[in-house]
Amino acid sequence: RWVQSSNKQDTGEAGDLIRTAGQWYGDAEKDAGVQTSTDARFYTYSSAIEPAFDIGGKDLVLQFSVKHEQQIDCGGGYIKVHPAGLDQENYNGDSEYNIMFGPDICGSATKKVHVIFNHDGENYLIKENIACETDRLTHVYTLILHPDSTYEVRVDGETKKEGSLYDHWDFELPKEIDDPEASKPEDWIDDPMMDDPEDEKPEGWDDVPEEIDDPEAEKPDDWDDEDDGEWEPPKIRNPEYKGPWRAKRIENPDYKGPWEHPQVPNPDWVHVEHIAEYDSNAFVGLELWQVKAGTIFDNIIITDSVEEAEQFMEETYGASKDAEKEMFDKVEEERREKERIEREEREAELKAEEEAQKAAEAEEEDVDLDEENDEGDVEGDEDDEDDEAPEHTEL
Repeated sequence: RWVQSSNKQDTGEAGDLIRTAGQWYGDAEKDAGVQTSTDARFYTYSSAIEPAFDIGGKDLVLQFSVKHEQQIDCGGGYIKVHPAGLDQENYNGDSEYNIMFGPDICGSATKKVHVIFNHDGENYLIKENIACETDRLTHVYTLILHPDSTYEVRVDGETKKEGSLYDHWDFELPKEIDDPEASKPEDWIDDPMMDDPEDEKPEGWDDVPEEIDDPEAEKPDDWDDEDDGEWEPPKIRNPEYKGPWRAKRIENPDYKGPWEHPQVPNPDWVHVEHIAEYDSNAFVGLELWQVKAGTIFDNIIITDSVEEAEQFMEETYGASKDAEKEMFDKVEEERREKERIEREEREAELKAEEEAQKAAEAEEEDVDLDEENDEGDVEGDEDDEDDEAPEHTEL
């Protein structure tokens, strides 16, 4: 059902999706989805919605599951809904879409759920922050749009954010703006504290220097005033110095609080109608860049029934999440045990190498000592011969 675009094929930057349940799952067949397979690649795939549909005053529910098995450090996990007319062969990041929804992670700064709507050719990002899941297990993301222009975002069935589309997106200009003719009065007091007018600086406060000569310093014995100049003792911080004098602070009796700019109706404001109401929803797309591949997408459903989406999540995610977590824990335990064994083996090898090196060095020292002793014995024999009385004949 997925059609791969030609996007980035000519540069070798296009990545392929493979069908798999991954390394941990509840059921190897039922939990199989599509997985990004190669690091540092663009993934550009689309699938037709059959039949295409018009929201037509009903709820719209977009739901899917994401599993970042690879402990993703930078990459998208979102999907897009496109209108009719999408050129699947040339599908790319500039292709028109209605909705972009799902998690996005990049480093420590970006770990959020995108909810982006296209309206009149412009993309509008949600102003609210919705945190996404960052572990390596499957999670379900659900977007619900109601006909009354309200929305709800759920993660694993739990509501994370809800409200008005008008409040959480900038589809409209603000209804009110700062009065351009108003300004803060010059005599407005917005500092809640003030210097105590009755507090006076103590006499002699400014006469205390910040540094003084070190009383324990002594002129070096070898100091020559003619060659070295006049000796001056080093400076140290004066323990009597208290810093610049500041009057104590008291509550300001004239404090009026923060000044608020008066608001007036915005003459440019107009009500925007039919936001997030799309009469053509014909394709689902994956248009992603991932530094580290391994994300699995599965169980995509688009429906006008919240209850149907909830039931589908329970039949899929609900049926497998516990078994998946159990398998994940087992895989992690085996990985840690394998790493422990390998670490101990490396440590044992290093210890054996160190002991072998020490033994070799000790053996070399013994050889050197033996050679020195042999040389000493030879020299001793020669000395003995020199000490013998010379032969002579008495006359």
